[in-house]
Amino acid sequence: MKDLFDSPVPFRAAKRVVPAACLMGILGGCQAVVLSPSGDVAAQQRDLIVIATVLMLLIIIPVMALTVLFARRYAKQNANPDYQPDWDHSTALELVIWAAPLLIIICLGAVTWVETHKLDPYRPIERLDANRPVAANVKPLEVQVVSLDWKWLFIYPEYQIATVNELAAPVDRPIAFRLTSSTVMNAFYIPALAGMIYTMPGMETKLHAVINKPGDFAGFSSNFSGSGFSKMRFRFHGLSNAEFDRWVAKGKAGGQSLDRASYLALAKPSEAAPVMRFSSVSPGLYTAIVNQCVAPGQRCMADMMRADPAPAQSPTRRLRGAQYAAEDKYPANRK
Repeated sequence: MKDLFDSPVPFRAAKRVVPAACLMGILGGCQAVVLSPSGDVAAQQRDLIVIATVLMLLIIIPVMALTVLFARRYAKQNANPDYQPDWDHSTALELVIWAAPLLIIICLGAVTWVETHKLDPYRPIERLDANRPVAANVKPLEVQVVSLDWKWLFIYPEYQIATVNELAAPVDRPIAFRLTSSTVMNAFYIPALAGMIYTMPGMETKLHAVINKPGDFAGFSSNFSGSGFSKMRFRFHGLSNAEFDRWVAKGKAGGQSLDRASYLALAKPSEAAPVMRFSSVSPGLYTAIVNQCVAPGQRCMADMMRADPAPAQSPTRRLRGAQYAAEDKYPANRK
């Protein structure tokens, strides 16, 4: 027994076990929200992760088991090795080695193809959950999302209100997010609701989702965007219809107006910004943000793309530009 404790082996093992135990204790406080989401889109994504993992384990587990088996069976100290010097081929073994992984890859590819197209973030959702389709007369809640340095702006065009670092939606009502960025590329992510979607300056991305359970959920930026990235967080509230109406009324009573001047002030870099509410929003503000023309004197990107060809261009290019303009004005001229 004395020799056992004098040996350095237990201490080397302890160096590995103790940090691992500490890490497990730390991870025990984490929430597995990705595996227990509150929105149907996130739930379908969870199911896809589980199915893909199980399919891959059908290969990984046998390979690991066979590795141990071969190591024991053909070890040098094995007193009774199964020695077959003339063996060189087994049809059954070849079928198992090649057919099983191939079938699993085909299944994995088919499942992934179908589910990723079904979960396309640009595709409006067709169901509230596995048992309830979206009614034909239900109007999605539109939310315009702008990633700023380093905070989130949410505009509700239906209610003409806006908030900073606070988002809310009624339970079981489809949500249609339209997203852009004021400066650099970012990423919008609410793990309990749906998958991550990028935001980029000068363009718009889309995300459709629904929240099925009331609650208070975390949202954050999942793409590094500068020094304030780690504090670029917000809260998402899943509310009943009555609670959402009260939340909207609270926003309308805020008193502040979000016009172009106040937006430019808001867009200045800041970290850990508090929740802010705006009782009204200037018409066309989100479109101006997407087109990078909020400040006075800025030319909108959409206008620049529709601009006539410069006079310095060749006659052929000017003629072609005029032809395209005529086709846009008179669609019947298109061939």
